[in-house]
Amino acid sequence: MPILNKDMTLCISLAARPSNLGTRFHNFLYEELGLNFIYKAFTTQDIEGAISGVRALGIRGCSVSMPFKEAVIPLVDEIEESAAAIESVNTIVNDGGRLTASNTDYEAIAQLIAEHRLDSASTVLVRGSGGMAKAVVAAFRGAGFDDLTVLARNETKGAALAEKYGYAAVTEDPAPGARIIVNVTPLGMDGTDAAAQAFGDDHVAAAEVVFDVVAFPAETPLIRAGRAAGAKVITGAEVIALQAARQFERYTGVAITPDQVARASAFSREG
Repeated sequence: MPILNKDMTLCISLAARPSNLGTRFHNFLYEELGLNFIYKAFTTQDIEGAISGVRALGIRGCSVSMPFKEAVIPLVDEIEESAAAIESVNTIVNDGGRLTASNTDYEAIAQLIAEHRLDSASTVLVRGSGGMAKAVVAAFRGAGFDDLTVLARNETKGAALAEKYGYAAVTEDPAPGARIIVNVTPLGMDGTDAAAQAFGDDHVAAAEVVFDVVAFPAETPLIRAGRAAGAKVITGAEVIALQAARQFERYTGVAITPDQVARASAFSREG
């Protein structure tokens, strides 16, 4: 990476619980490609002030994670369809003070559904109702899945998310039987929820596909249970690598290869 200098372009992430994944992913590629960029993770209690800082300081790119994905919507100038369709933002690009928001989470989920050839006739159970859950549910709807249930403790948010896409919503675990189960909550994430398995063993045993959007660790309790049961597993590591690659290209204007994405993703998990 170039020595810090006054012309270096800054990109950042904003999250309640920042990790090193994005920082290492982006900086790895900056160094490999010889780009005069640097990436830094932040948290904040003042999202309006933070986004004003992005604009005022000329910060080129800003990744947005929980719990800010919806709060930033009124703070930007333009919202691309990927974010507008689900009312959730994970990427902001600053062009001379004009902020454009998009959602590469949605793009990544849609790509993974296609790459893993998930059967649109399958029943799907999604746990969660936040910004990332919107991306997941919208991507399944876009891929032609008709039988999906949103499981959320927050009855109002869960019902609103399900209704938006023509699905069902419940607040308590339904009977096992969904062929695809997807966790879009912090359950299993490093920290206070690290030991939590987002779905019980009976749900895992009934599933053909176990999908956990939690990115760190990649091997969550749910993913380990899915592997043990012989299910196809899709990890948050896959999601974050794809969405980060799309962010990288938006920020830098440089296209990267699948091999570069894989190596940057592997490096991001070493620290």
